[in-house]
Amino acid sequence: MMNYQERITIESGKRGGKPCIRGMRITVYDVLGYLASGMTPQEILADFPYLTQEDILACLSFAAAREQHALAIQA
Repeated sequence: MMNYQERITIESGKRGGKPCIRGMRITVYDVLGYLASGMTPQEILADFPYLTQEDILACLSFAAAREQHALAIQA
């Protein structure tokens, strides 16, 4: 799994403290929403040229880690 901690930032004054990509105003949720709606990573990168493939992978890794953590708490 990718080390998302180097790319995903959380700042209380930015986007309401939601996890963002590299301190920018685009959130992990934004990217995951685009993927869930059917956009390909290539389409996302074309629409947001300041993002990288590694940013998208970091969002997926962050979501996987958060899900794993939630499951561990429930167990």
